[in-house]
Amino acid sequence: MRAVLALEDGTWFEGTAAGAEGIAAGEVVFNTGLTGYQEILTDPSYAGQIVTMTCPEIGNYGVTPEDAESRAPQVAGFVMRRESLVASNWRAAGTLRDYLVSAGTVAISDIDTRALTRRLRSAGVMRGVIGTGDARPADLVEQARRVPLMAGSDLVSGVTCAAPFDWPVEGTAAGTGGYGREPLRAPARRYRVAAWDFGMKWNILRRLASYGCDIRVYPASTPAAVLLSERPSGVFLSNGPGDPAALPSAVENIRQVVADGTPVFGICLGHQLLGLAVGARTFKLKFGHRGTNHPVQQVETGRVEITSQNHGFAVDPATLPADVVVTHVNLYDGTLEGFRHRTKPAFGVQYHPEASPGPHDADYLFGLFTEAMERR
Repeated sequence: MRAVLALEDGTWFEGTAAGAEGIAAGEVVFNTGLTGYQEILTDPSYAGQIVTMTCPEIGNYGVTPEDAESRAPQVAGFVMRRESLVASNWRAAGTLRDYLVSAGTVAISDIDTRALTRRLRSAGVMRGVIGTGDARPADLVEQARRVPLMAGSDLVSGVTCAAPFDWPVEGTAAGTGGYGREPLRAPARRYRVAAWDFGMKWNILRRLASYGCDIRVYPASTPAAVLLSERPSGVFLSNGPGDPAALPSAVENIRQVVADGTPVFGICLGHQLLGLAVGARTFKLKFGHRGTNHPVQQVETGRVEITSQNHGFAVDPATLPADVVVTHVNLYDGTLEGFRHRTKPAFGVQYHPEASPGPHDADYLFGLFTEAMERR
């Protein structure tokens, strides 16, 4: 079946429908990872976005329940250069095509994803629409121009959990993350962690559990007083979609936890919200960082980590207060990748140490969180 991807600037690409029939609208972004398409599809941080994979062939190793990062695909739409109709892997439980159709995810293949990516890098990410069947490109362009802007959008309310729960939950692959990967540092004891769910990836929970954490996950709107009343060893701030500046209540809750002195660790959106809570500001990147090979340097040691990233906003380092120190910097563009508070046990990183997909260079950060809880 024919499909068309149209951008708000009037550009459109004609290709082949590779998923469910219908219309998909969102911010069009690109991911440079060679593998990990199922983890990307099911990452709640991609809510509201149409994800373009720059790898020329997608789907060749199929899909499996163990690779899911949530209960179902979260992306608004999916774009590929070439769709593999054959799933050639011993772990595969089905094909990517069947997975997308069963989830109702609209996708397009057989378009020039290199040209699309170059356009997004030059002009910046844009709103777009995928339409299948006899959709007219001009109509889709007009629809794209009416898609809400990502800046100012609160998308967390659509992906957070409905009620608190303890990890693991029925129907998920618990494991340790990284196919049995053991922690770099054996836990001294068990720690009770309260985690705010802004769009949590399951592999974060797996890694926390492997480092000796018993985790209770709370909806994003849960007041700080509720979390602190449980006397947790530490509080975790998850990844998630949308604009951090559109979540003032979450920022205030985090500010209260930091002031309490409870150890805090934030990843991605959690890192950005922590930045706002300590007094910094955030801004939208031109085309974001999405992929599995982004080099990040530790400021103190000079060590370089190859990291997995997925974010369109960043913390402005020039706005950090004096009691916060920069710990990590992106070697592509110099943007802030990590910071810690000088007097409070609170720190965050912009990238994804749990990987899934991606390298394991930054897994030590979970150990730093448990060390902070030990000292507390």
